[in-house]
Amino acid sequence: MINWRLILKVLGALLFIEAGLMFLCQIICWLFEEGIEAFMPPTAIALVLGGFAYYFGKDSGRSMSRKDGYIVVSSVWTLFTLIGMLPFLISGVTKDFASAFFETMSGFTSTGATILDDIDSVPKGILFWRSLTQWVGGIGIIFFTIAILPAFGIGEVKLFAAESTGPLHDKVHPRISVTARWIGSVYVMLTVLCILSLIICGMGWFDAVNYSFVTTATGGYGTHSALIHDVFHSPAIEYVLTFFMFVSGINYTLIYYTILRGRFSSFLKDAEARAYIFVIFATITVCTVTLVICSAEHDVELAFRESAFTVVSMQTTTGLASCDYTMWPVQLMPVILFVMFAGACSGSTSGGFKCIRLSIIYRILKNEFTHILHPRAIMPVRINGAVMQPSIIQTLIGFITLFVGSLFVGAFILALFGVSPNDVHPDFDYYEAFGLAMSSLSNVGPGMGYYGPVHSWAILTPFAKMMCSFLMLIGRLEIFPIMILFTRSFWRK
Repeated sequence: MINWRLILKVLGALLFIEAGLMFLCQIICWLFEEGIEAFMPPTAIALVLGGFAYYFGKDSGRSMSRKDGYIVVSSVWTLFTLIGMLPFLISGVTKDFASAFFETMSGFTSTGATILDDIDSVPKGILFWRSLTQWVGGIGIIFFTIAILPAFGIGEVKLFAAESTGPLHDKVHPRISVTARWIGSVYVMLTVLCILSLIICGMGWFDAVNYSFVTTATGGYGTHSALIHDVFHSPAIEYVLTFFMFVSGINYTLIYYTILRGRFSSFLKDAEARAYIFVIFATITVCTVTLVICSAEHDVELAFRESAFTVVSMQTTTGLASCDYTMWPVQLMPVILFVMFAGACSGSTSGGFKCIRLSIIYRILKNEFTHILHPRAIMPVRINGAVMQPSIIQTLIGFITLFVGSLFVGAFILALFGVSPNDVHPDFDYYEAFGLAMSSLSNVGPGMGYYGPVHSWAILTPFAKMMCSFLMLIGRLEIFPIMILFTRSFWRK
């Protein structure tokens, strides 16, 4: 039985939080004397809707089922986006519903794809709201507020189970609310350190705050239209951003144990962390060598810096760009697509397939080859010394099927309806459609071809923008919490 009153109570509490976030952005508008009140109407709407929802759900009790959790998670991302897009429409930054919805969904899912062509002319309050949506969405609206919801008398475990990403969920404390506060403290610590580091390297405080928000959230929204290198002309800033993108792609539980608990040996013993480091450094090496050999414009340091920034940005699904990687040698394009697909670690703010799944698949294949030679051997799949249960492997197979199926179906639909014939880029092909689908589903941001880091996605049709928004949502929530809502068994008693 679905507890609709409890669902309303949770949504009401979360809407209060969104109202507070939007009012903070209105304060930024007042500080910069921009003369816009774009955040006041949606703040009032969020408060009114939150008040009604919380009032009608006040006698709901505290027992939340898994069904309730899945409905809350899918509803809150959509509801936050519908209300959060209003400042874009009121300020005139976006002209239509599809564009505003796309821009906001891209923010809350920490994707970073944008339909804004001239970002430098956008009001500071709107820029801060874009970055703030990614900072909140990066660690997850639900997980980010789990530490707050118990104060409203709301259960917590089912929400964490519905929103958390990856096949394995490690807890640093028996109570999920305590886990959220501890991991949230790591998130805030990384953000503050990134802000201070960027300011030391010469970045202004407003840019430093915004780029730190989107870096630790592995989001990718910037405050300028141009590439990082063309705006700041600072290798130091590029290396700082590369480092914090890399760290933000690590499992936050592992960061907590490694840094705050001093268990440094646990980092190198973790199978997913080893896979993550191996893929990144192997890919950086391949890109660096290829650029040095094939491009006369690149010396070793420049090739390494551009390769490190691009590979880390793509694999952590941040989407920031210091160069136009679509102009690299064509043989590197499959490499970029692979790291976009692979993603970083589970339990991090990144999207993508996740390295833990790649690690499990590698072990399954290794066991199968051994089993061919030794048919009677019994070889369980082990990760970090623990035997993987058959249910986890079955879920992995299901996720692979849904992920790949969503990728190809999304690319097919985008190839059919992506760009109208009279747009500025008429030569839209399946390669670019595949890049759009991969970028949206993996929450990366930039795509391939024309839709790389230099151009926005503004020329997409409204239908294509909504399709990309849907791919962003299912990719951020790892497909199951959304797809399960379309099954008949979910709605049965």
